[in-house]
Amino acid sequence: MKIEISADQRTLQGKGASRRLRRTGKVPAVIYGGEQAAQSIEMDHKDLFYKLKLEAFHASILSLSVAGKSEQVLLRDIQMHPYKQQVLHVDFQRVDKNKKIHMKVPLHFINAEISPGVKTSGGIVSHILNEVDVSCLPADLPEFISVDLAQLTAGHTLHLSDLVLPKGVEIVALTRGDNSSVVTIVIPRSVLAEEASAEETDAEKKTAG
Repeated sequence: MKIEISADQRTLQGKGASRRLRRTGKVPAVIYGGEQAAQSIEMDHKDLFYKLKLEAFHASILSLSVAGKSEQVLLRDIQMHPYKQQVLHVDFQRVDKNKKIHMKVPLHFINAEISPGVKTSGGIVSHILNEVDVSCLPADLPEFISVDLAQLTAGHTLHLSDLVLPKGVEIVALTRGDNSSVVTIVIPRSVLAEEASAEETDAEKKTAG
């Protein structure tokens, strides 16, 4: 999914200038990184606010056009108003296609409804992680990583090492020896109580018989 955004050069600096900018429906922002100097820009608040709702906007290489010149960037920081639905400032980092990047990528859990732990045992899927920090070249960055629960049984857990990764993608935690839990299926107390009650009833019937 290719996401394109546009911005204008920002000449006025300082808190006062930023406040005036926000009152006109603009958002102050900055592009940094690479061999170029940091560049101050301004963006349309309405368009940016809409794009921030897209999951892919937070985990994709973005094509940012400033004054007709386009460059590849990553969204690195967002400052929101404490209580208003307002973006105060955003930071973008330039991307070098030949250098690996670190990026948090969302996890998409699939086939929960057919997993034995849910379908047969009445369990509930418990997400321990919803995103992972990956390292890869910009061209290899996935929008998300799928976590297949089709074979997961009750009481069992999938770990980072169980994830199927796209080519060229590494999970940062694993390279450091951290094989954290990702998802598990737990049995609710109510189901366990029902099973225990059913077992007691069966035992009583056998005794009576």
